[in-house]
Amino acid sequence: MSFRLLSPSPFSLSTLSLAVAFAIGLPALAHAQVGRSSPDPATELDDVVVTATRTPTSANAALAPVEVIDQDAIARSQARSLPELLRGRAGISLSNQGGSGKLTTAFLRGSESDHVLVLVDGVRIGSATSGLAAFQDLPLALIERIEIVRGPRSSLYGSEAIGGVIQLFTRRGAGSDRDRSAPRASATVGSHGFAEGSVGFGGRLGRGWFGADASYLNDEGIDACRGIGFPVFAGCFTTEPDRDAYRSRSLSLRGGFDASEAWKFDAHALRAEGRNEYDGDFGNLSKTVQQVLGGKASWRPSQRLQLQASVGRNTDASDNFLRKFDSFSGRFVEADLGHFDTDRDSATLQGDFGLGEGQLLSVGLDWLRDRVDSSTAYDETQRDNHAVFAQYQATFGAQSLEASARHDDNEQFGTHTTGSAAWGIAFAQGWRATIGYGTAFKAPTFNELYFPAFGGFPTSNPNLVPEESKSWEAGVAYRGDRASWRLDGFSTRVDDLISLDAMFVPQNLDSARLRGAELGVDTAFADWTVAASASVLDTENRGGGANAGNRLPRRARHSARIELDRAFGDFRLGFTGIGSGARFDDAANTRRLGGYATLDVRAEYAFTPAWTLQARAANVFDRQYETAAFYHQPGREFFLTLRYAPVD
Repeated sequence: MSFRLLSPSPFSLSTLSLAVAFAIGLPALAHAQVGRSSPDPATELDDVVVTATRTPTSANAALAPVEVIDQDAIARSQARSLPELLRGRAGISLSNQGGSGKLTTAFLRGSESDHVLVLVDGVRIGSATSGLAAFQDLPLALIERIEIVRGPRSSLYGSEAIGGVIQLFTRRGAGSDRDRSAPRASATVGSHGFAEGSVGFGGRLGRGWFGADASYLNDEGIDACRGIGFPVFAGCFTTEPDRDAYRSRSLSLRGGFDASEAWKFDAHALRAEGRNEYDGDFGNLSKTVQQVLGGKASWRPSQRLQLQASVGRNTDASDNFLRKFDSFSGRFVEADLGHFDTDRDSATLQGDFGLGEGQLLSVGLDWLRDRVDSSTAYDETQRDNHAVFAQYQATFGAQSLEASARHDDNEQFGTHTTGSAAWGIAFAQGWRATIGYGTAFKAPTFNELYFPAFGGFPTSNPNLVPEESKSWEAGVAYRGDRASWRLDGFSTRVDDLISLDAMFVPQNLDSARLRGAELGVDTAFADWTVAASASVLDTENRGGGANAGNRLPRRARHSARIELDRAFGDFRLGFTGIGSGARFDDAANTRRLGGYATLDVRAEYAFTPAWTLQARAANVFDRQYETAAFYHQPGREFFLTLRYAPVD
């Protein structure tokens, strides 16, 4: 048999080298640009974030590395999906199995794909069976804002936050005080039969506010997999040279009521239904549901006291089929292969107490219940987790301090305690240095613990213990009038990694070392705004055996992203360049995927303050590459978008 390995072309390597060099050289350029008459990206970055500390904090004051992608940046990027928007950002490596709607996994700071905690409006999401969040099914058209926190956060959130936390906020659409309702809409058409439409509105009515958004997406897709069937069985284990379509429809509702200056209530709901065709011998069609429900009540009688209670539920459901052409009836038929449905119910009670000038103590209780409803008979279908956590934040002049601890009690694996501490100091003019340490853990999934035996042989292990990590990180940042940049380095050791033994039974066999550096820069250059990032990652399998010393699979050692934008009156031009180094697709490091670089060209014209026409050419050099072996990525594509967004 033979494998077609993708090797870096001269264009790929040179473009990646240029992107990395340009990103690394931007701090010096930033100093040179101070004082020019250009937009102020540093000011734009001074957002209030809540994910890093579970309390409102300025992104500039956060001791953890934080990245915020707001609605303006989402619209300007013209990205079609959440994975497309996240590609190449600092610390993030994505693996996709064949284009739009196909399984996409995210590796944050080199940690495993199930070591990233994902929240939607504060509600924990993800499949309790696989341990993965369905990035590919979360509708970007309904997302208002994204906060990315890199580094361990188990001391605040519990399981899964080894690599970091990604939180999505749905469109709120409160509108202005003058407007009872503020509508918005967009329509996009493009290559491979792509069509998407979204509509929404939001506003205020007395003490209340409301928002609603809906979207529909149809993508005829590409041939997802170049797999090989009998007798080799590689990739998707079959040869199906067809286009694999993806369709989704989504609805988001939000509302709130300010009963008084002290009491506030809000609720939100998101539902996304998908139909995903893929290549596979055992199954090639899935119908999915991602649903998030949540509500919160807060009481703030004074500036020094706030109490809040929140509840939420995430449903991750998939009905699976084998779709084949029936020559007798002359049509396609769908054979039902079963379903996997999981619910994650959660509740939190948190109190924030001001202890004095610049000091805040937060304490809270968390409850989580995972439940499985499946056509596959699991040995156990439910487990509860109770936790208590506390965090202290303080600012003393130029110095900042954070310390937190959490104790989890899970009815399956017992108790687990995690902690973290960080310190920062501001010096000179606009400079700050930080250092931090944190521990984290990841609970085993239901598949790893309870999946039933196959053919009399075990496929799961109820005696698994949580995977654990210890992390150090340090950073230095500069923030000026016209520019900002931040450089962070980290080193993480993960123990008791779950992997399959010689009999394909999951065991706590492996350990790994993860270390690297991340650079993020925002500045202005000759009337261009520049947002760039570069990452260097070194991973090593330290579990012994044949794979000891190897790099962890599907993580690129180098990656970079750069966005250039410039306005010419009502016309705006932009470029997005993404580069990734080579990676291995397997733990044995025998199947190499070559590095690549892509370039997108974007343009938009605002022919009224509310109406904008956007055009985008993606992957303009038609680079062919793979982020998972045997699974194609789209080549050159074109898109056209008409967007309506009223100005307050």
